[in-house]
Amino acid sequence: MAIFRHSSDLPASARGAVVAIGNFDGVHRGHQAVIDRLKRLAQNLGAPTAILTFEPHPRRFFRPQDPAFLLTSFRLKARLLETLGIDHVFVLPFNAALSHQSAEDFVKDTLVRDLGAVHVAVGDNFHFGHKRQGNVDFLRAASQKHGFEVSVLDRVLSPAGEAYSSTAVRDYLKAGDPNRAASLLGRYWEIEGRVQEGARLGRTLGFPTANIPLGESLEPAYGIYAVSAGIDQGDRTLWRPGVANLGVRPTLDHREDEPPAPLLEVYLFDFNGDLYGQHMRVALVDYLRPEWKFDDLAALKVQMLEDERRARIILAGERWQAGWPAGPFHPALSP
Repeated sequence: MAIFRHSSDLPASARGAVVAIGNFDGVHRGHQAVIDRLKRLAQNLGAPTAILTFEPHPRRFFRPQDPAFLLTSFRLKARLLETLGIDHVFVLPFNAALSHQSAEDFVKDTLVRDLGAVHVAVGDNFHFGHKRQGNVDFLRAASQKHGFEVSVLDRVLSPAGEAYSSTAVRDYLKAGDPNRAASLLGRYWEIEGRVQEGARLGRTLGFPTANIPLGESLEPAYGIYAVSAGIDQGDRTLWRPGVANLGVRPTLDHREDEPPAPLLEVYLFDFNGDLYGQHMRVALVDYLRPEWKFDDLAALKVQMLEDERRARIILAGERWQAGWPAGPFHPALSP
């Protein structure tokens, strides 16, 4: 899959694609259904498939004060789209210039002149252009003028009648229900980042942890999770079971004038190695309990032993080995 962080001066092989436009945050099952439709259209036309997306997310541009909300970093989003068989990803920088571009210019300059799109697929609530002046009807009319086709895709529903949406996934994660989130995603939701050095308190308690800051990632419910941690090793990922604390560590003393930043602290079962500086993917498999404040470290350690015991039981049926799961989508979470 080729990634272009611009739309101008593209090679001939990247032009003339069937293009789906959207943020694709989470690449959930609704997005996957859109991509399946995109691939069928492209096959019928003998054209490549492409996703046109934006970085940063437009919501981050217009409302920078909002709490972090992203389900996927661009790195993970690209990995998921490649797994689904997309040929090209066009990433437009969402900045002041793009936010002021008219709907007509977006069609004429980006879709037609730059991409040479032969078919454009969008959702039924798609809006674009300065002050959201463009919509589905505008795009259909413009397609007649400029000579490309348009498909408007309805929202996809689960077998239970629930709409697949990034908002629903966020709501489940913030409610401490990673299983329901996974049912919409078709995979366990991941936090990824580089392991940083911490205070090493876990090591003194017999639970050495790999610490990962949340960064721009959504903050799910604080608490203890059974997790699968993927450690990058060259061109493969080594997956290990573990238990993780996500939150602000209320048992520890913090300065009142400096609230602690949320942190993911991952304890890998039966692992002895140095992870500092390595990139790690942590999939939230199940939620064990909320984050609690304990009277002392001895009480905290007793509870950590119980958390480990429960997590081991939950994860016992998983096949933890190098290269598993084979891809981002989990075989146990098929529709």
